Amino acid sequence: MNNELDRLDVEAFKLASKLPVVIVLDNIRSLNNIGSVFRTSDAFRIESVVLCGITATPPHKDIHKTALGATESVKWSYFEKTVDAILDLKNKGFTIIAIEQVEGSIMLGSLEVDLSEKYALVLGHEMRGVQQELIDLADFCVEIPQYGTKHSLNISVATGIVVWEMFKQLNGSI
Repeated sequence: MNNELDRLDVEAFKLASKLPVVIVLDNIRSLNNIGSVFRTSDAFRIESVVLCGITATPPHKDIHKTALGATESVKWSYFEKTVDAILDLKNKGFTIIAIEQVEGSIMLGSLEVDLSEKYALVLGHEMRGVQQELIDLADFCVEIPQYGTKHSLNISVATGIVVWEMFKQLNGSI
């Protein structure tokens, strides 16, 4: 079936060029959200996913339920402390972007990404958001505009929206 859809198999995916984006999940509670982020990461050939704190790691049946095998294709790592993950990524030359509604954040539509840069997107706890100490370490914050009665989006939905915007701008790099 993948052949009919012209999809990569897992081995070809691992060898394929990746979007220079890492997704950092900071203390995500929902296993379904984690699985969905893996699936989005597979769809857009994200470089890797970094799981931190209470965020569960594969293999787990509830992650698998929404990831549908993406935990096999997408590279991932785990850090007990999200700060350590962010500092590691900074040392590797990544631009750190916290996805959060804060004073001074850049609206997603105004985000301009540079083909020569590598990016780490930090998404936070479903109720508390991205920790302040991570916002302080970020190069900047991006906010997704919202016009309804709610003030937040599901973590997996927010990931998909931001990754799609970055993919549109960076698609020449994969």
